[in-house]
Amino acid sequence: MGELQVLISQEQIHDCVREFALSIRKDYGEEPLLLVGVLKGSFHLISDLARELGGETTIDFIQVSSYGHEKSSSGIVQIRKDLDTNIEGKNVLIVEDIVDTGATLSHLRELLATRKPKSLRVVALLSKPQARKMNAAAEYVGFEIPDEFVVGYGLDYAERYRNLPYIAILREG
Repeated sequence: MGELQVLISQEQIHDCVREFALSIRKDYGEEPLLLVGVLKGSFHLISDLARELGGETTIDFIQVSSYGHEKSSSGIVQIRKDLDTNIEGKNVLIVEDIVDTGATLSHLRELLATRKPKSLRVVALLSKPQARKMNAAAEYVGFEIPDEFVVGYGLDYAERYRNLPYIAILREG
């Protein structure tokens, strides 16, 4: 087990999700939206965001892997579960828990763009600019965080800590 240091509180996350929804609806009005959650880390965020957005909002999931059971990305992105939905002509929002090296997001943007969505934007709760190795901008970013290993609110270490209602730095203890 490691030592947890709270970085972002449950209340801060809730406020951030509300702001995301307001910004997205300002940009899209009442147009239908397809939220594409990147499994497994985005499940809390996509659920909370979908409720805040209201309107015609549908959800699908894609699962990629670049971490395994390690604390750093391998740099190799593998699709483990593809979308069930045809995204052609749809307003697609990729919902990511964290943009770290940028490899996963860069790969997903390229892949999904080939499927001809009407629009393709990214919602990322967390961004680690210091860890970035590839250009991977997100249009909606909640918090920029230091280059620390974080868990909680869907983020895990070897499948643990996803259930925490806050974001914490995990330190070896």
